[in-house]
Amino acid sequence: MTMLGTLRPVLALLLAVFLLMVGSGPLSTVISVRLESAGTVPAIIGFVMSAYFAGLTLGSLFAYRIVTGYGHIRAFTAFASALSGISLIYALHLDPLLWAVLRLLDGFCMAGLFICVESWLNESTTKATRGKVLASYMICLYSGQAGGQFMLNVQDASGYLLFILVSMLISFAAIPVALTRVAPPVLPHVEGLSFHRLYRASPLGIVGTVASGLVLGSLYSLGPVFTSGIGFDLSQTGLFMSTVIFGGVLLQFPVGRLSDIFDRRLVIVCVLGAMVLVSAGTAAVAESGNILLYLAALVFGGVSFALYPLCVAHTNDHLDAAARVSASGGLILAYSAGATAGPLLSSMTMTLTGAAGLFAFTTVISGLALIYGLWRMQVRPSPPAEQQGPYQMLPRTTPVAAPLDPRAGQEL
Repeated sequence: MTMLGTLRPVLALLLAVFLLMVGSGPLSTVISVRLESAGTVPAIIGFVMSAYFAGLTLGSLFAYRIVTGYGHIRAFTAFASALSGISLIYALHLDPLLWAVLRLLDGFCMAGLFICVESWLNESTTKATRGKVLASYMICLYSGQAGGQFMLNVQDASGYLLFILVSMLISFAAIPVALTRVAPPVLPHVEGLSFHRLYRASPLGIVGTVASGLVLGSLYSLGPVFTSGIGFDLSQTGLFMSTVIFGGVLLQFPVGRLSDIFDRRLVIVCVLGAMVLVSAGTAAVAESGNILLYLAALVFGGVSFALYPLCVAHTNDHLDAAARVSASGGLILAYSAGATAGPLLSSMTMTLTGAAGLFAFTTVISGLALIYGLWRMQVRPSPPAEQQGPYQMLPRTTPVAAPLDPRAGQEL
């Protein structure tokens, strides 16, 4: 079957995801910059931004009740309408407490939208097509998120225009879903393994996943505060964030291929070591010129985005086929927990040390995870490389995405 033939049943969903990410992608950047320019201290900005990941976690656990109660199409349009309206409230009044509540609601709505889309994609795929559909979904997620950052080049003297554009694009995302003729699916039940069971199966897998959440949650939330603190304007900040995301796409495949050939824990340790070096280097070159900083952002995005799927693959290497979907669901929640705590902790570092404190924080987190990884390599043997499962680029959205993994249910 051709690629187009494989994707035809889900084209409406993929278009909706792309529009949704183009619209919502720059929202976090705008909110961080607006709060920073209003003189809000980093600790309060971190609190506001962490609320999004808290909402995403709550939505992952509870938004399915709305989907099962009202159906996928109605739930998707309701969540999209709510997200569109919330995006406009930001323009009415700048208040950190209000914006924290709005970010919490943003996260909950986004989780509901991801649940609708991912369960629909699950239902529309077979074992033979799951890999192509997942790859296309990831392309829509990352390209939309990265491309949306360029909306920050729009001149917005009123202070309202960017929020209006975000609201418009999110509203447009509901149209392909509302008009689709594809029958909505039954929502799959994915019950994540507990952190305790995941840690027993793969200590490095769970620690690396939480570290990934701490680092990326901080970067998404406070990266714009970092660039604003070193003198970047809004368009330069958008380019910096899109460079990080592009780097995440660019380097995941070669890093993943290496992990299929060599001891996966060794690759994870090397990735963590690279994160330490690049984090420290980014802090060092922050004031030295744009080209070096953008290059550092590209490499940092590449290694930091690769850490989560590496840890999922490593965890799967120690589980039987029946447990892999539940494990992936649990790891997504572990990532979300880290992403919720990350902005709170990194903002405290920035309060003490200035803008470069963001990358001082990621250096410390990566370094601690690196030390732990090196210790784990001494106390537990790795499975032979030929017995490792294949690396797979994965979304960090909701547990409902877990069955999209082509490795789910496959014996290694």
